[in-house]
Amino acid sequence: MEATSREFSSLSAVAGGTGARNKQHLRLIGKSGQIHALQAEIDRVARSDAKVLITGESGVGKEIVSRSIHYGSPRATMMFAPVNCAGLPETLLESELFGHVKGSFTGAYRDKPGKLESAHMGTVFLDEIGEMTLRMQGLLLRFLETGEIQRVGADGGARHVNVRIIGATHRNLRDMITQGSFREDLYYRLNVVSIEMPPLRERKDDIVPLATSFIRKFSGELKKKIEGLDPDAQKLLMRYNWPGNIRELENAIERAMLLAEGRAISSDDLRLGDTQTVGTGRDQAPLVKIPPTGIALEEIERHALIEALKMSNWVQKDAAELLAISPRVMNYKIKTLGIEFPRGRRAAALPPSPQAPPIAAAS
Repeated sequence: MEATSREFSSLSAVAGGTGARNKQHLRLIGKSGQIHALQAEIDRVARSDAKVLITGESGVGKEIVSRSIHYGSPRATMMFAPVNCAGLPETLLESELFGHVKGSFTGAYRDKPGKLESAHMGTVFLDEIGEMTLRMQGLLLRFLETGEIQRVGADGGARHVNVRIIGATHRNLRDMITQGSFREDLYYRLNVVSIEMPPLRERKDDIVPLATSFIRKFSGELKKKIEGLDPDAQKLLMRYNWPGNIRELENAIERAMLLAEGRAISSDDLRLGDTQTVGTGRDQAPLVKIPPTGIALEEIERHALIEALKMSNWVQKDAAELLAISPRVMNYKIKTLGIEFPRGRRAAALPPSPQAPPIAAAS
């Protein structure tokens, strides 16, 4: 079904421009290297008519990418039709895609075109395509091969339509092929161009720009003047792991906007997942679970350092603060434990001192 006005507003908040209603090309919001590379790939793909398969975790913005492709393409003035393959049972999904004739099933009181027919010369976005039954996969494959559709209940009269197909899934379709739950021939028909959306935790430079965009969005909706995020709130957002990705960030900002009483969102206004500080009381669960076979203390330190660096977007000073150690000790441990930084990130130079005190172990 068509996106609601609220959904359009949400899309505009994570993609620049005024959005789909006036057919402007949506631009993704963010300043990370990943998002710039992704936007460049979208611009290249948009110029063609190739089928696209977008993969990534739930909430990363796969529909936003599909809209950006459509509204940057020669089909931009034609219909963009999203279909949630996971939200409909097989019979209704078939009718939603291919249409039906009057009397073809209970409730079919009139002829109705499907999305593939309605979006002629436009784009159909098939979200969560991995949830399709094998029978529906076969019907979709036939359409991709012939370009012909036949309404449910029709005896004949197949129509030929020209539609660009963009699919998306959070599942691993190759594993599903091995398990026999997804057709290999359909996979290769769809996967002409593959775009993988990185999770938000792997592009933390995008968190504050996205949060700022959501603040602007909700300021208008809630009639509440909030100017931004205070430094502690920014730090908390950057440290959080975001298992729900952009969708979770949007919900967190909306909730914070309702709670905020000042001109900026503070850390006290944010209610994130498991962000409470673990105490040292006897009733607290242990931070480290030691396997029966044992584990080297060096490995525990290495894991703690890497987790702190990831939470701090690989900024050593902030990671050191998380672990309650000095930046100098942090730097020393990174070097001695051989921790490698992602491409584009560099560790600071090792201080001249030959030794640094170890991280204090919890008793």
